[in-house]
Amino acid sequence: MDLALALAEAAAAMGEAPVGAVIMEGNRVLAAEGNRMQSLRDPTAHAELLAMRKALDVRGTGRLDGCDLYVTLEPCAMCAGAIAHTRLRRVYFAAEDTKAGAVENGIRLFEQPTCHHRPEVISGLSAARAEAMLVDFFRKLRD
Repeated sequence: MDLALALAEAAAAMGEAPVGAVIMEGNRVLAAEGNRMQSLRDPTAHAELLAMRKALDVRGTGRLDGCDLYVTLEPCAMCAGAIAHTRLRRVYFAAEDTKAGAVENGIRLFEQPTCHHRPEVISGLSAARAEAMLVDFFRKLRD
């Protein structure tokens, strides 16, 4: 999670929402990305999706079974859907997203009967640090 938090800090320094994501296969980092929605002018350029795309490319496959995602913010519905489709084994996230989260908040995608893959979810890792980054970033936007 420390690498994901560092990526979130780097994203914030570039004017992006401070979200970082890392995909691990065992002890090996397959992909590590920060949000790039502003710089790419792409609303789908969430850290999780960028990391999944890179990890799929590294593996040369369409699945990430046996891999784990570490992300600083609870995934949204779009990212949760991609997590299910890529078959990630576990999702570790730091801060809850009560507005747009779709794992433990909102639609709770992995609990839906139509969800074909349900990764193990572990929440709250380094939550205070991730939450502080988000609060600080959005406070600065409003000022």
